[in-house]
Amino acid sequence: MRRSVQFQSPEQVEAASGTRGASTVQREPLRTEFGFELPRGYVDETGAVHRTGVMRLATARDELVPLRDDRVRENSAYLSVVLISRVVTRIGTVEDIHPGVIEDLFASDLAFLQDFYRRINAEGHTRAAVTCPSCDEEFAVNLAGGRLGES
Repeated sequence: MRRSVQFQSPEQVEAASGTRGASTVQREPLRTEFGFELPRGYVDETGAVHRTGVMRLATARDELVPLRDDRVRENSAYLSVVLISRVVTRIGTVEDIHPGVIEDLFASDLAFLQDFYRRINAEGHTRAAVTCPSCDEEFAVNLAGGRLGES
């Protein structure tokens, strides 16, 4: 079951209802799902390549349940596979995401999803500061996807 919830702060509720002055600043609603594009893509059993997907914010349960998994107890490196499989809701047209799907990803795609997970859950955004190797100009890129060369 996939849930998408947008929460509003008390200030947003008051602003929407007009109970505060005009100086109230509205904040963006809480995003719980983030789109991404895999560097290589998931190759399903028919040979089709799936690159775009959706990851939701993790809950405390998402981080606790994998610790009881026997595969994680035997090999702590498996924790990220189980955890990522719990929060990725779709890769291309594949909606049944389980550890087996994550195991079949290319290593670069798993590394991408691990970093993406950290960014949206710990830092709260999908942007990264980068520096152009040619001109040394600093700018931000969105790691959520897009084609190469787009910003």
